[in-house]
Amino acid sequence: MLIEEKIVKLLIKNKKTLAIAESCSGGLLSHRLTNIPGSSKFFKCGLVVYSNESKSKLLKISPLLLAKHGAVSAEVAQQMAQNIRKFFRTDIGIAITGIAGPGGAQPGKPVGLTFIAINSLNKKLKAEDNRCLQCLFRGKRLQIKNQAATTALKLFLKFL
Repeated sequence: MLIEEKIVKLLIKNKKTLAIAESCSGGLLSHRLTNIPGSSKFFKCGLVVYSNESKSKLLKISPLLLAKHGAVSAEVAQQMAQNIRKFFRTDIGIAITGIAGPGGAQPGKPVGLTFIAINSLNKKLKAEDNRCLQCLFRGKRLQIKNQAATTALKLFLKFL
């Protein structure tokens, strides 16, 4: 059974909804989950917010946060996951931001650096659960995108 199939079964069984904000993965995570029959029962939205402008306009990521930490940071990934969840009123929000390459590297931020964040609301505790994983993937652009989506799926399955 594919990891996507396991996730879909768990989301449907637990009646949880999901929204995803993706940058470097270009919609690949959303694509992989919506390839599974039944995904319309939980999947509410997938946004590809590739530029800082789209992160600011569509997800209301503060330009100050982007300037201070950069789009490829734990802080921005967590804010993306939180905001996509809140805006689409889902139980869970996932975000991926990173540098797929071959260009885009900066000092301290090499090609392959990726942050994957999950945000959910624990209704019993009335508190947010924020998780963020920093990864450094190797390979060419498509390999990095695939590794980011696969790692996000594995992290999400553990989370569920």
